[in-house]
Amino acid sequence: MHHQEVAPPPALQDLIHCFWYDRFDFGPQPVQFDVPPDGYAEIIFYVGSPCRLATPTGWQPLPSPFLLGLLPHPAQLTTKDRFEIIGIRCFPWTVFDLLGLPPAPGNVLLGEHPIAQLQVPLTQYLQAGNVAAALAEAARYFGQPRSPLEGERLLGKAGQAMRDATGTLPVHQVAAAAHATVRTLERTFKQAAAHTVKDVSSLLRFEQVRNCLLLYPTTNIARLAYALGYTDQSHLSREFKRYSGTTPAAFARKALNRGATIRPDCSAFIEP
Repeated sequence: MHHQEVAPPPALQDLIHCFWYDRFDFGPQPVQFDVPPDGYAEIIFYVGSPCRLATPTGWQPLPSPFLLGLLPHPAQLTTKDRFEIIGIRCFPWTVFDLLGLPPAPGNVLLGEHPIAQLQVPLTQYLQAGNVAAALAEAARYFGQPRSPLEGERLLGKAGQAMRDATGTLPVHQVAAAAHATVRTLERTFKQAAAHTVKDVSSLLRFEQVRNCLLLYPTTNIARLAYALGYTDQSHLSREFKRYSGTTPAAFARKALNRGATIRPDCSAFIEP
């Protein structure tokens, strides 16, 4: 796998977290892989073999591009051979405004959306091996954003507070950081993201736990729960299994079995 990320231009940094590229060489047989939840919505372009998403009714073909929304559990995809991705990692409270779409939970197919016009130049750049030009082309599409409206300023302040605290702030503290009432924040956030402040905060905190266990698989989970503001270890374990389908202990063992370097306990580096 080859991974590359670039930061957005300053004018887009309140709207987009990063532009990124991945390349996989899976071989001729179909391969299934999981995409874990996190606190972002992803606009995905891909080049290569067809890609399918597992759904309760079977494998759904995914056009390029598509929007991968906030995930309640890992998404399972399948493809084969060489598979290249250009992703636009957006904040969930900005992505629908960027696309000019009404907010909706789940995934959104973008084959008929104007952003689909990027598919041809992105494919050409990737086929020529010019990843940097593909990422720059994706950034150019959004141009210079307009001045934010009052509701967008509120969401920007709330989102920054949530990210800075990695999801550990209660809703009333997020509202205070945004200089808004809880009711105004919740209404504005749900209208923009199709999810609540608590939904996104929970995913941000899960992402922090997952990253800690990947990098520091011998971390004491009880200490980690305390550092990240969970009620106790059981609370962390329930939330982690809800999003990942496995327990934190099993996840850490798997990270060790894959050869993760044993490092100090990561809870020592997290502000409670």
